[in-house]
Amino acid sequence: MDNKYQKGVSRNVILLGLVSFLNDLSSEMIIPILPMFIMALGGTGFIVGLIGGLQTSISSILKVLFGYWSDRIGRRKIFVSYGYLTSASFKLLLSFSTLWQHILVLTSFERIGKGMRTAPRDAIIADSMPVARGKGFGIHRAFDTVGAISGGIAAFIFLYVFGLCFSSIIFIAAIVAFFGLIPLYRVKEKRREPQEIGLRIRLRELPKSFNSFMIVATIFAFSNFTYMFFILKAMEVFTPIMPVKESTAIVVLLYVLSNFFYAVLAIPFGTLSDRIGIRKVLIFGYLLFSVVCIGFAFADSLTAFLILFPLYGIVYAMVDGNQRAFVSDMSTGNSRATALGTFHTLIGIIALLSSLIAGYLWTITPAFPFLFASLLSIIAVILFAVLSFRD
Repeated sequence: MDNKYQKGVSRNVILLGLVSFLNDLSSEMIIPILPMFIMALGGTGFIVGLIGGLQTSISSILKVLFGYWSDRIGRRKIFVSYGYLTSASFKLLLSFSTLWQHILVLTSFERIGKGMRTAPRDAIIADSMPVARGKGFGIHRAFDTVGAISGGIAAFIFLYVFGLCFSSIIFIAAIVAFFGLIPLYRVKEKRREPQEIGLRIRLRELPKSFNSFMIVATIFAFSNFTYMFFILKAMEVFTPIMPVKESTAIVVLLYVLSNFFYAVLAIPFGTLSDRIGIRKVLIFGYLLFSVVCIGFAFADSLTAFLILFPLYGIVYAMVDGNQRAFVSDMSTGNSRATALGTFHTLIGIIALLSSLIAGYLWTITPAFPFLFASLLSIIAVILFAVLSFRD
């Protein structure tokens, strides 16, 4: 990258930030209405769990594979470009869905795009800011966050103010995603030679503390099913007491509120973990998630959800980044990529299983998935407190 960009912020970081802003604006217009769209097209709680689980698992697993492929051939931008193009294309097709089966197939392919672009994009950011990578990723995350919050607000406006249907909102979101491809044209990647690297996962090289944490993280992952059930729970309460238009709009705003708390508190909780220890923050985050799930199981009013959705966002602010940081701390430089790749892959697989379990429990009664999640979270807390994390 040109030296003139090293003194400040790389043009690549700004351009990729704009891409992420528009893509997240697009995605977050769809995310809060997706579970309701599934149900409107004949889906059940189990189908919601299947679709939500596949969304998470597909992207998580493919991040590792496309990251490896990008390193091997020495190219980044082609994966980033085709990744965003794939997502935008399948969002557009999603707007024409008339059956829940369409949503199942199209959202799965859309997540392939996310899995394709994430690791190569992060590599371009890292290459573009070699002496200030934290600043580069922080700026990119800021664009990402503003886009996510703006997308939820846009979905609310289109729903409540303009009265658009789900399909129309998704169509507009897809057009926004295509506009997000424009800044990619100006992104420049650093030339690199293809690498002869093998895709070998040396699990034996990982410390025992990592294996201990994977037990804890696996149990918590089984409790951490797709966000869609939290939205459906609110809809299940509001729909009988108010018109569908108003109830849908309120639920979208509650989701935006959750995102806002996550965005605002993610960095402070990361800083807190540096001061008091990541393990303590994670234990409290798991414990808070257990309490939040109990709350969702029995919530029956707007007041309750106005408390619970922000707490749900706070849980993610405490847990999401700190889990990855904890894995990094427990691995050496030679095994760090292996540890993080193993973590993301395993959690991605479990995301599907946990959401399927939640979907089955939802068909029995909507309270059961949350009670199940609360119990597993408590077990994770206990194990985290008693297992040794010293090698």
